[in-house]
Amino acid sequence: MRLFATGLLLFMAAAFVVLKRLLMDHPEWGGPLGYAIAFTEAAMVGGLADWFAVTALFRHPLGLPIPHTAIIPENKDRIADSMAAFLRDNFLTPQVVARRLNGFNIAASLGGFLADPRREEQSRIRAGAAQLVGDVLESLDPEEMGGMVKAGLRRQIEKIDAAPLLGQMLENAIAEGRHLPVLESVLRKIGEAIEANEPMIREMIHQRANSIMRWTGLDERLANGVLDGAYRLLAEVIVQPDHPLRAKVDEALVKLAQDLRHDPQMQARVARIKTDLLENPAMGAWIDGMWERARAGLLKAVRNPDKALSGALGESLSQLGEALGEDRKLQYMVNRFARRTLVGVASRYGSEIVRLVSETVKRWDARTVTDRIEGAVGRDLQFIRINGTLVGGLFGLCIHGVEQLL
Repeated sequence: MRLFATGLLLFMAAAFVVLKRLLMDHPEWGGPLGYAIAFTEAAMVGGLADWFAVTALFRHPLGLPIPHTAIIPENKDRIADSMAAFLRDNFLTPQVVARRLNGFNIAASLGGFLADPRREEQSRIRAGAAQLVGDVLESLDPEEMGGMVKAGLRRQIEKIDAAPLLGQMLENAIAEGRHLPVLESVLRKIGEAIEANEPMIREMIHQRANSIMRWTGLDERLANGVLDGAYRLLAEVIVQPDHPLRAKVDEALVKLAQDLRHDPQMQARVARIKTDLLENPAMGAWIDGMWERARAGLLKAVRNPDKALSGALGESLSQLGEALGEDRKLQYMVNRFARRTLVGVASRYGSEIVRLVSETVKRWDARTVTDRIEGAVGRDLQFIRINGTLVGGLFGLCIHGVEQLL
C-alpha cells in the first residue's frame, strides 16, 4: 500500500510535468489542459501533505528533525501509560468486568463443551491446551517441582488445626447418625476376630482355671459361657438401636468431640501426633509416590486427551455438562461463583496487569514500537495518502472551475 500511494503521487507529478509541456507546445489547448493541470497540481499538494502527516507519526520526514515529527517514537512512554490506562479503565475494573459478565452464561458454555467435547473447534482448543500443559510439565525439573509440591503440601497440612476440625466432623457425624454403620462394622469385626481366635481364648481360660475346675470340666463350661456371652452381647448391640452400650459409645464419642474442640491438652496431643506423622519416613514416601503418580497420570491424560475423555471419566464429564446446560439453579450458582472470582481477580491483580503492559511497552526500543504500531495500522494510513491525493485533485478542479467562472 505504501508503494501504491507513492506511485500514485509520482504519477500525478509526472502527469503535471507532461501536461505543462503540452500546454507550452499547444497554448490553444489551454481550456481542457487547465483543468487537468489543476487536478494534478492539487493532487500533488494533497498527496505530499498527507505523506508528511503519515510519515511524521513514525519518523522524521526525509530524516530532518522537524519539530512535532516522529511523534510515536518520541512519546512511547506516554503512549505506554495511555494504553495501560485505557486497558484499566475499559476492561480491568471490577465494575466493568461484572457488567460484561452479567449477561454471559459461563455455566451453559462450559456445559456445552463438557457435554460434547469432540466438536471440531473444541477439539482444537483442547488439543492446544493439552499440548501447552504437557510441554510445561515436561520442561519443569521433576525433582525440583516435586520438592516444591511436597513442601507446599506439608506447609498446608502443618497450618491445619486438626483437633477442632476432627471434633466438628465427629459432632456432625454423630448428629446425622453417620457413625452408626462404622460402629456396627467395628462390632462385626470384633465378633469375627473372637471367632477366628476362639481356640486361643479357650486355651487361655483353661490355663487360668485351677485343677479342680479342670478336673470337673467347669473350665470348658466357663469358656463356652464367656464366648457365648460375648457373641450374644455383640449381636444385641448390633440389632438393638436403643441398647445401653450404644448410648455409652455415643456418650464417649460426644465427649471426645468436645475435647477435640475445646480441651487444650487434647488439641496439643493431636498436634503432636500430626507432627510425628509428618516426620515419619513412611509419610514422606507416600507423598513422593502420590506426586509421581499424579504427575504421570496428568502427563498421560494431556498427551492423549481423547483417550482420557473416553470411558468413565468422559461419561462423568458429559453428565456434568448436561447438568450445567439444563439445571438453571446450578447455572446460577456456577455463574455467580465465576463472576465473583473474575471480579476478584480484576480487583486484586488488575493494577499488576496494567503495570505489566506499561512496563513492557516502555522497555521496547523506539524502533520496535514504531514497527509494531505501523504494522498494525500502516495499511489504513496509506489509504489516507491515496485519499489525500485524489481528494486534493478534486478540490483543485473545483477551485479552477470557480476561478474560470469569476
